[in-house]
Amino acid sequence: MAQTVDTAADRAVAERIREVERARLRALVAADVAEASELHASDFQLVTPVGALLTKDEYLGAVGSGHIDYVAWEPGPIAVRVRGNAAVIRYQAVLEVVFGGHRVPSTRYWHTDTYECLEGRWQVVWSQATEIR
Repeated sequence: MAQTVDTAADRAVAERIREVERARLRALVAADVAEASELHASDFQLVTPVGALLTKDEYLGAVGSGHIDYVAWEPGPIAVRVRGNAAVIRYQAVLEVVFGGHRVPSTRYWHTDTYECLEGRWQVVWSQATEIR
């Protein structure tokens, strides 16, 4: 079985990715599409809790237009696995969202996101959310 090396550098990269994810969530709640765009790779894709696949433009367009309005997005502890220029994160969060004018009550979700270090900065490339029932 492969052994994970847990060095100070590994911990620093993991913490940087956590910071980027938290900044991404703040930008989405604030509907700051310009900031969010910097944190999403150009080929970003989201799989929503209902199984829809959205591109970066579709997703951020929906956030910018208010079709998706994140009222609150509170992440719990964020687990990070880093391998070279790629990382996977996983965490539970409580979200409250208005989707297409319909309020979705505060609900817990699992989030799994894949990050890549592109041109020296970490950006999310894939994201999937699953409702916890």
